[in-house]
Amino acid sequence: AGDGGGMGGGGGVGGLLNGASVSAEAKKLLKADADDYTWAAAAIGAQNAASYQLATDESVMAIGGFNGTDPSPTLAQFKEYVTDGKIHYFISSGSGGGMGGSSSGTSSQITSWVEANFKKVTVGSATFYDLTQKTSG
Repeated sequence: AGDGGGMGGGGGVGGLLNGASVSAEAKKLLKADADDYTWAAAAIGAQNAASYQLATDESVMAIGGFNGTDPSPTLAQFKEYVTDGKIHYFISSGSGGGMGGSSSGTSSQITSWVEANFKKVTVGSATFYDLTQKTSG
């Protein structure tokens, strides 16, 4: 009797624990050729990754665990995934790696490496890096 408990409800994509709001253009970008990759994209923190994953119904890697501060994957592991063609896009948080993450954290190292080596794609207010397009350099 009574309405079941559960984990709360509702809330559109983007309202989830301050996760990202995902535009129609960003969805289109991430869904294009997504089946060719293990992950359509990688994002810092599970909240950001979840927002994009729920909006696109595609796999999105959460770098740094829940809030972006865990050392997983390592920079070496991430580079290997990129070299192996497993991740299409990196979703920039615009904050230099993680929510309040230190500049020496794994998320920051990955962000710096991506920003230095791959082509930037801006879609609305979101910034992506195409991990299949190295910058000339």
